[in-house]
Amino acid sequence: MKVLRTPDDRFKNIPGYPFEPHYVEIPDGEGGSLRMHYVDEGPRGGNIVLLMHGEPSWSFLYRKMIPLITEAGLRVIAPDLIGFGKSDKPASTQDYSYQRHVDWMLSLLDALKLNGITLFCQDWGGLIGLRLVAARPHLFARVVAGNTDLPTGDVPMAKAFMSWQKYARETPEMDVGLIMKMTNAFAKNPRLQNLSDEIAAAYAAPFPDQSYTAGARIFPSFVPTRPDDPSSEPNRRAWEVLSAFTKPFLTAFSDSDPVTRGYDLDFQKRVPGCQGQPHVTIQDAGHFLQEDKGEEVAQVIIDFIAKTK
Repeated sequence: MKVLRTPDDRFKNIPGYPFEPHYVEIPDGEGGSLRMHYVDEGPRGGNIVLLMHGEPSWSFLYRKMIPLITEAGLRVIAPDLIGFGKSDKPASTQDYSYQRHVDWMLSLLDALKLNGITLFCQDWGGLIGLRLVAARPHLFARVVAGNTDLPTGDVPMAKAFMSWQKYARETPEMDVGLIMKMTNAFAKNPRLQNLSDEIAAAYAAPFPDQSYTAGARIFPSFVPTRPDDPSSEPNRRAWEVLSAFTKPFLTAFSDSDPVTRGYDLDFQKRVPGCQGQPHVTIQDAGHFLQEDKGEEVAQVIIDFIAKTK
């Protein structure tokens, strides 16, 4: 496995991201190892909040939320998925799979000995994070899901997602900054629709050139879109666990995401832990609600933990 590592100088002067880097070596699945980066902020004795990003972002997405959560006395762990952020990046799309991403994250949980976790997950952070919950439900105290799903391919995916999947597969050059700008335009509030060039550049920082984008490019293809997809059955088994998950489970979806609209109702219907919870809709936010309304989302998590201790 050929592995690329983004030079540190790509991350100098990233706006609003003063967090000290932490790294752990995890098995790569082929007898070697990969270096995974994670943010670790807040009191070591605080309840753990695991913030999981999606595609094509990295832990920079949580820069607005981390300070508020730690000020509430909570400890934040915000990893960069393999292939993203400051984590190592296998150079071939064939080095990645849905199951490998789950296994890599399970290795991080084991290495850091995390438990009593509150998971916040969005986009692929949910597709992977909810598989973690299903695999190790005893490690999780509660879940907050925002703009995500755990698809099995048994129902048609949103047209917006199918277009994105095709784009990621076929575009000759993946411009991550431009993608984040385009996605940001989903927000209803005009004030939130124009991502600055500086912030777009920060999202693109992990990818000095196209050779670093294999993970970002292949990710959408791993979403099960047909019943016989290789990941369909593992996700069905995960749903069996979630359908018996009675710990607190909150949905906090935005009102302006064409990709995941309505999936919050599916969670509320199928997960017992959703019953009686104060589910919220984040107004005026698009797909990346952490970028559009990060402070509001952070407060939702803080209040939910306080309510369900």
